[in-house]
Amino acid sequence: MSRLTITLSEERYRALKEASAQRDKTIGQLIDESLDFYGIKSRQDAIGLVRRARARGKLDDEQAMAVAQQHVKAVRRKS
Repeated sequence: MSRLTITLSEERYRALKEASAQRDKTIGQLIDESLDFYGIKSRQDAIGLVRRARARGKLDDEQAMAVAQQHVKAVRRKS
């Protein structure tokens, strides 16, 4: 697993630390869940999404990619 250093305001850091304690999760877990919520996926996850869409809908590659892109856009719009 990779490590990342970010700079946050003290106020944002305290809020994040408080939220992690309230949810009984680490700050890293909260950030990871947030990235999932915003549709940030690894290339491998995106390829899997396309495969599932194609298998479920019997779509060709181009159609399956369009479905995957629509899914990601929908997730991002919810924010």
